[in-house]
Amino acid sequence: MIYFAHPTAIIDEGSLIGKDSKIWHFSHIMKGCSLGERCNIGQNVVISPDVVLGNNVKVQNNVSIYTGVICQDDVFLGPSCVFTNVINPRSAIVRKDEYRKTIISKGASIGANATIVCGYNIGKYAMIGAGAVVTKDVDDYALVVGNPAKVIGYVGEYGHRLNFNKEGFAICEESKQEYQLIDGKVVRIK
Repeated sequence: MIYFAHPTAIIDEGSLIGKDSKIWHFSHIMKGCSLGERCNIGQNVVISPDVVLGNNVKVQNNVSIYTGVICQDDVFLGPSCVFTNVINPRSAIVRKDEYRKTIISKGASIGANATIVCGYNIGKYAMIGAGAVVTKDVDDYALVVGNPAKVIGYVGEYGHRLNFNKEGFAICEESKQEYQLIDGKVVRIK
């Protein structure tokens, strides 16, 4: 077996699961999903049809990932975070042809109980605070919190807050990677 699935997990036919991935208790992987290598799917997770997860994606317990969501490599989805896929859902009106795409870029982290409204993109290495409600695109390296989520700073690839000097340069305390803030956008320079 190239991946592990707990006996209580349900994996629909037609889903692809990468090598060394793990799927835990009571999770449901629906048809047409694609999970990369080394993914870890916590307990009680629902991954709807056609969702794509890159390599090394960590999905904590009680997360719902709906059709239209794409998570690139090294994404972290905190406990009980949720995605939407229709902007104006109604039980009596079928809107499956109106699903909006949401892309979570490489290395981004989404905190516990955060909600990501459909149709917006989360930039690479961005960090979404616990309980935040994302209602617009989030830039690379941005740290956002609140409802609606607002940028309160920036983080590096190791997740530490970046402190920019007056020239717009910052160094990560752990990795020593260097970053520059240019017109409100962060780029890694070294």
